[in-house]
Amino acid sequence: MIIEGKLRTMGAELAAPSAPFANFIPVQRSGNTLYVAGHLPRKSNGDLAFAGKVGDTVTVEQAYDAAKLAAVNCLASIQNVISDLDNVKQVLKLLVMVNAAPDFDRHFIVANGASDLLVELYGDSGRHARSAVGMGSLPRGSCVEVEMVVEVAGDVPPMG
Repeated sequence: MIIEGKLRTMGAELAAPSAPFANFIPVQRSGNTLYVAGHLPRKSNGDLAFAGKVGDTVTVEQAYDAAKLAAVNCLASIQNVISDLDNVKQVLKLLVMVNAAPDFDRHFIVANGASDLLVELYGDSGRHARSAVGMGSLPRGSCVEVEMVVEVAGDVPPMG
């Protein structure tokens, strides 16, 4: 449980994943690949950390922190499926969606919140392909949403 220890050292909390508000599941597994649905920057009490548009009511720094928190929430959903985050072999892909003002063009800096966290936790295994895109709106007015694709070790039991 090295990764969980690193998260605690960083002051991050793996809150119990909340049930989806719509018709989907938080994590889908196909072989050793986990497809993690989009997660918002929710605090452990369930409240949204940052709402609004980046470049308007939300600063780049706040959005960076929001992307980091959303990635932590993705990891909590992964942990719910595989029990131990040390079983993540490789972070393959991130999609970071930014609720951005029309003239905002620093999506990549916001996305670094999630990317920096994953590289800090997993080293080279946390390096990934990534898309960072602007959106006109996001669920619940969130400033960011993060989804990811990860590969897990072959001996991790399937979801049951």
